[in-house]
Amino acid sequence: MKLTRRTICTAGLLTLGAVTMAIAQPPQGPPMRRHSVTQSRGKLPLVPSRSRPKEKPDVEIKVEGEYRVIRANGIPDHKTGRFPNGGNPNPIRAQRYEFRIPAEPKEAEEITPLVRQPLGIAVNGVPFDPGAAEFYLGKRDGPWQYEPLSGAIRLGIDMSHAHVQPSGAYHYHGLPTGLLDQVELSDKKHSPLVGWAADGFPIYAVYGFEKQSDAESSIVAVKSSYRLKQGRRPGGIDQPGGTYDGTFVADYEHVPGTGNLDECNGRHCVTPEFPEGTYAYFLTEDWPVIPRAFRGTPSKDFERRGPEGRRRRPPR
Repeated sequence: MKLTRRTICTAGLLTLGAVTMAIAQPPQGPPMRRHSVTQSRGKLPLVPSRSRPKEKPDVEIKVEGEYRVIRANGIPDHKTGRFPNGGNPNPIRAQRYEFRIPAEPKEAEEITPLVRQPLGIAVNGVPFDPGAAEFYLGKRDGPWQYEPLSGAIRLGIDMSHAHVQPSGAYHYHGLPTGLLDQVELSDKKHSPLVGWAADGFPIYAVYGFEKQSDAESSIVAVKSSYRLKQGRRPGGIDQPGGTYDGTFVADYEHVPGTGNLDECNGRHCVTPEFPEGTYAYFLTEDWPVIPRAFRGTPSKDFERRGPEGRRRRPPR
């Protein structure tokens, strides 16, 4: 099943070859909602993006010594859905983000799963945060985490595939269409830079060079190497049963070679910003859309701290 820009989203448990990735949950928190839906309900109604946050966006990205420092209030510079809404009770509020990532990132010996933290932050200061705390029967320690934009659970997602955490943090779950329109994403040219990952590597969206090391080659839509599993899920006690249709994150598996991206939804390539080459992540039109693992070592600045998952600004 291929997901379109209007129905894409991501969440946090998947298998990467021999590596099983799970979204770890905090030891304490509000009671989990108990869902029993086992199959997607078709087209997901998105909240029209007709509103502007009351606060103005503020973002600064610059290199300071060995770090690229991102300071932002998380307010998007494009229209959003109305928040609160029927699927999301949280108003958008300004945050105090300050992230330090390596200005010259290096690949790690092993990939690092995305564990209850953002992948990174967009150039407009809004986090790419694919996980959703919605589980089958409310079992946060189980493997059946819902795919936020599968249509199974109503989460009040707007047309930029974003909604709001209890902390007031607006964040992207899928392709950030408002941002992509602003940066003029086009199938005629390589994607512009859309963000930075927590490990310091750049993030692009959808379109890249056909030949990874040739900036003169054709422009193509990059493809992930994840596919829906075949057959049916296990049934029985605490198991959803039903066919693998994308309702749950665990409905997908990594199949090397089926796309042109690796298990981190990235590749080594040249880009307009890095003509000599770099490792780069890509947002894709097919699952997982937002990558779920780091090729480098993620900055601890992206770990959630404080109540409701809000990240507190570090002391100066």
